Amino acid sequence: MDRSFFDRKVNEVAPELIGVELLVNGVGGEIVEVEAYSPEEPGSHSFRGRTARNASMFGPPGHAYVYRSYGIHWCLNFVCGPGEVASGILIRALEPASGVDEMRARRGLDDVRLLCAGPGRLCEALGVTGVYDGLPLDEPPFSLRAPSEPHAVVVGPRIGLSKAIDLPWRYGRAGSLFVSRSFNAA
Repeated sequence: MDRSFFDRKVNEVAPELIGVELLVNGVGGEIVEVEAYSPEEPGSHSFRGRTARNASMFGPPGHAYVYRSYGIHWCLNFVCGPGEVASGILIRALEPASGVDEMRARRGLDDVRLLCAGPGRLCEALGVTGVYDGLPLDEPPFSLRAPSEPHAVVVGPRIGLSKAIDLPWRYGRAGSLFVSRSFNAA
């Protein structure tokens, strides 16, 4: 997948990421849960404009935006949108497939279901840190491969926000045991 895939509206791209294989330095699996963010809504980091922290969101589509959440966990976003509209898609969960032993070592646990269920867990398992911020998604250390067939996608509200909580901008693979929180519970 090249950068042109991301040169569209955030809510067109987000559901199509379900089932995409994401590898970082050869470690990863299929994306099973994402959340979309747009500068027009207050849940987005770009809502109040460009800062040093969110500068990558204002760059061209098809790049990574990596930030620390509450100063603790790294979070990986894919920048998208036509031109430089400062939209992003938070990668919330994936189903581990490649480098599972490495993920287990990084996370210090065995339960494969919990390795990448949540954006902080996912980044820890994949070894993603702030050094990946702004890097292109179609070049190493990233590798993205489109699914061979489409997956059924479920939609629900985003998680952990206090603003724009009513927007159904969370997308997941129907029936996946690897999402961070079930869509029925959201």
